[in-house]
Amino acid sequence: MSKREASEREGGEPGNIPQLVFSYRRVLVVLVHLGLWAAAFVGSFMLRFDGRIPTQFWALIGVWLPATLAIRTAVYFYFGMFHGLWRYTGARDLVTLFQAASVSTMLTVAYVHFVGPLGLPRTVFVLEWLISIFAVGGLRFSVRTLREISHQVSVAGRIDGRKKILIVGAGDGGEMIMREITRTYGARYETVGFVDDNPIKQGERIHNVSVLGPIAAVPEIVKRLEVDEVIVAIPSASGREMRRIVSLCSKDGVRIRTIPGVESLIEGRVTVSQLRNVAIEDLLGREPVKLETELIAGRLNGAVVMVTGAGGSIGSEICRQVCRFGPSKLLLVEQAENALFQIPRELREDFPEVALVPQIADICDTRRVEALFARHRPNVVFHAAAHKHVPMMEWNAGEAIKNNVFGTRKVADLADQYGAQSFVMISTDKAVNPTSIMGVSKRVAEIYIQALSQRSETRFITVRFGNVLGSNGSVVPIFQEQIARGGPITVTHPEMKRYFMTIPEASQLVLQAGAMGAGGEIFVLDMGEPVKIVDLARDLITLSGLRPGEDIEIAFSGIRPGEKLFEELSADGENADKTRHPKIFVGRFRPFDWETVDEGMKALHECSDGADDDRVRACFKALVPEYNPVVLSGPPPGTNRERRVPTLPAAAPDSRSNVIALKRG
Repeated sequence: MSKREASEREGGEPGNIPQLVFSYRRVLVVLVHLGLWAAAFVGSFMLRFDGRIPTQFWALIGVWLPATLAIRTAVYFYFGMFHGLWRYTGARDLVTLFQAASVSTMLTVAYVHFVGPLGLPRTVFVLEWLISIFAVGGLRFSVRTLREISHQVSVAGRIDGRKKILIVGAGDGGEMIMREITRTYGARYETVGFVDDNPIKQGERIHNVSVLGPIAAVPEIVKRLEVDEVIVAIPSASGREMRRIVSLCSKDGVRIRTIPGVESLIEGRVTVSQLRNVAIEDLLGREPVKLETELIAGRLNGAVVMVTGAGGSIGSEICRQVCRFGPSKLLLVEQAENALFQIPRELREDFPEVALVPQIADICDTRRVEALFARHRPNVVFHAAAHKHVPMMEWNAGEAIKNNVFGTRKVADLADQYGAQSFVMISTDKAVNPTSIMGVSKRVAEIYIQALSQRSETRFITVRFGNVLGSNGSVVPIFQEQIARGGPITVTHPEMKRYFMTIPEASQLVLQAGAMGAGGEIFVLDMGEPVKIVDLARDLITLSGLRPGEDIEIAFSGIRPGEKLFEELSADGENADKTRHPKIFVGRFRPFDWETVDEGMKALHECSDGADDDRVRACFKALVPEYNPVVLSGPPPGTNRERRVPTLPAAAPDSRSNVIALKRG
């Protein structure tokens, strides 16, 4: 590497100052320090003796100065004080400087005491320590200050082209963003002010920029100062707070970005490059999931894990989460080749220590799936493979039976046959009081899994939750496509509500529930408050910098076959109980008799190929009496009634099987 290249790697600018300085920069840095230390040593004597140093002490200075300089040079080199660029000096450098000065002074005192000659006044050591810190630190911060002043002067001539930034939140996150904008992005951005609801901060200044008022004043400030972009620097903001901020900021069409989560703030690494557009997840305000990592690691660490549907939204995220706990092998089972091609590439990069085995397989193919179990003997199975689209299953009822019912039965039976320790099935809120083929097929799968759990050593567990944001074919990507085309956004009904959670949150809770379950449970995850789909559409339009009803229209298309206005997470006969995890609930109900389940499955098998829809629905209803098929289409009715979840009754005294239900309140 050439000296020029070396200087550029260290942040040098050979076009601005002589090349000689960059060629011998390290030597010059050491020489400057030696000069400052020598001045500090002599200066400490001058202060001690009021500027008139007695003759005998001049001799001691000549003896001890070289030793002091040698000790300081060695210690500062150890602490890395001769590396780095002074233009970027900060608080951490000051802490390191304090440590290096203290250690070197203590070593000097010890050397004087044990080697001699004695006679140096003790106050000289204290004074020399203080002066050296102020001298070295002052020079470093002076270089940084001069550079920032020079940068601001150079930027002044280009101020017309800069974007004006308003920062929401005058806390640590806002200060970090402001500091980096000033230091690094001053040629592109100008911070015109902060807003914060804390009255103590209002009217104060941060890096010479004022806190202009409360968050409610954003629209007025945006207009008055012609703000181009708003940065939300409140990493702990709730969904309600984010929704309010976005509503205020979006009135004038300014761009809105936000900083990463609290973890980045704690680590002190919030940067402008980490800023991102506000996402719909921010408006829902889901709190981070806290996992019992030791419990989950006890189940997964060193285990052979199989994930069916590994290329899907939930299945792929379960794979990511499983890899965090160090399985010995991860089988990724997926029938779609393209989906299976992508996820192992990502996992190999992030988790090179995990043995990945991608396997193309259809869960309905008994011989293929059995071969996988026989060869790999999985200890833990996460069953995420399923047909999930409600209208599509109404049109293809037989395929729902094959995949969701008998595909699940095949994988579960093989898990039992080959001695898997646990089997975790992903279910849905649509299985509760089902009105659709998709929902009732998942309910039958739940029933079979519970019945099998009574006859097996394998822990069979079901996890039930609602919609996940951004999953393949879900409402959010569809709305985003419609917005990109200029609208309209099509919503089935103005009163339709759904529960939502993020894909990582759902997957993490699946792992938690799977580790907690003893067998036979149906776990229902706390989905928070339901969200109106039409409100979700309006939020997505707003986050796109557009105005609902003006830039993008919202059209109502009517409820589709099998859909309900409001999904439930628990049924009448399920008694809700808390578990030790705040987002997971468990209840109890009377399990189905195995003979009844077996007969019902035989009847369903006869309907899986070519049977008419009425016969399919009759077979499902025989197994699931609460199944109430409805077919609705056309525009929304004039009157809308929201379906309410009934109060859950107490469990029967002779209940023997666990089911998890969500507590309302």
